[in-house]
Amino acid sequence: MDTPRVSEQEEHRVLAEALADTSRARGTARLWRLLRALRVRNYRLYVAGQSVSLMGTWMQRLALSWWVYQRTHSALALGIVGGVGQLPALLLAPLAGALVDRWDRQRLLVVTQLLAMFQALGLAWLVLAGRATLWHMFLCSVLLGMINALDMPARQALVGELVQQPVDLSNALALNAAITNGARLLGPALAGLVIVRLGEGICFLLNGLSYLALLAAVRAMRLPPHPTAPPRMPLLAEAHAGVRYAWGCTPVRAILLLLTVANLLGMPYQVLMPVFATDVLHGDAHTLARLTAASGVGAILGALSLASRDRVVGFGRVLVLSTGLFGLGLVGLSYARHEGVAWLMLIGASGGMMVLSTTSQTVLQTIVEEAKRGRILSLYSMVFLGTAPVGSLVAGTVATQLTAPHMVRIGGLCCLVGALVFACYLPALRAMVRPLSAHRELLQDTTVRAQTAMAARLHAHHEPTGSGFRE
Repeated sequence: MDTPRVSEQEEHRVLAEALADTSRARGTARLWRLLRALRVRNYRLYVAGQSVSLMGTWMQRLALSWWVYQRTHSALALGIVGGVGQLPALLLAPLAGALVDRWDRQRLLVVTQLLAMFQALGLAWLVLAGRATLWHMFLCSVLLGMINALDMPARQALVGELVQQPVDLSNALALNAAITNGARLLGPALAGLVIVRLGEGICFLLNGLSYLALLAAVRAMRLPPHPTAPPRMPLLAEAHAGVRYAWGCTPVRAILLLLTVANLLGMPYQVLMPVFATDVLHGDAHTLARLTAASGVGAILGALSLASRDRVVGFGRVLVLSTGLFGLGLVGLSYARHEGVAWLMLIGASGGMMVLSTTSQTVLQTIVEEAKRGRILSLYSMVFLGTAPVGSLVAGTVATQLTAPHMVRIGGLCCLVGALVFACYLPALRAMVRPLSAHRELLQDTTVRAQTAMAARLHAHHEPTGSGFRE
């Protein structure tokens, strides 16, 4: 009499185990999709070295801002230091892009890392020896900006060579952004502790030593030689050709203009963080570290959401939404008078900006041919870094005349307007982008991909092994 009940219980047990196995399989599949670019050895090496190097970089950024503000108590001085450090990217980016397209990117990255390491060690010596002045900080910022003008497009172009498969490119870029912002989260937090106990000079020293990790990783990579065809035109002519191509290609121009609005008017909030930490929120170095860490948290969340995507379908809409989120976060930050509220607003703003920048870079690398990749990415770097100096100078000036919250609010409202304008042109831009990247199979329609995948599964289920190719 109990047999049917036992049988029913057994069926429920088997069904529960099957559901659990299915859930675990789906979770494993999601994790694998999230980290799929790490299956490539060269990219794993790059990630390992980049993680250590970027943590030192963010330590130096916070230490430099803190050193300047503690000795000047001037938002304008903060703006000038941040501006001159990124000005070379504005002036040298087109030439840097032409060089990246000509030279071997692996060797180029070794050179830029060595130069950046010497800069950081020199800055550490000046501070620890008690000889550092505000002018030294200006000069070191300019030197690092010149190095970054060449380093940033070289890194971005190299990522495409590391993963090799176009379908993994968006995942690799998103993981790279997550690593960058993970360092942005941990680096400033560590820097805050080091500054309080040991001083800013140790932060600069640790940054200099951190470059050794990426140097070792780049040297260990096994890459095919980068094809370096003899130049067909002078360097300046190649740089001009890259600018002319970017301006003539409407989708590229629209993306770069949207990034210009966000970076010129929105991103200067970063150089005003010491003002928010001390004057608005009435805190200290630990407050500044926590605010910077909040930006890292938001950016990591945004990066992970992008890394889980396997195609760039819908990225136009993502550009609009992320720009809007960035603007709303800045407006909210301008009204924050409690650290917890500022924390939440920074998470939203930095997450939106990270998604905007990474999505823009993914689309640009998708629609631009390999021969022009270095030059287009250098223009991306120019917009991402080069417009910030002007924005930093404007932010410092406006914050001095008005207040830092007023400057951040103005930037946020401008970003919201930029998102609305881009949304109006999005249907036309989408129609232009689709044929440019159809050959890379990254912008297939979602329905077509689903039908293709279903047909493949049915084919694999019904056809005998070894049946061969069928039309």
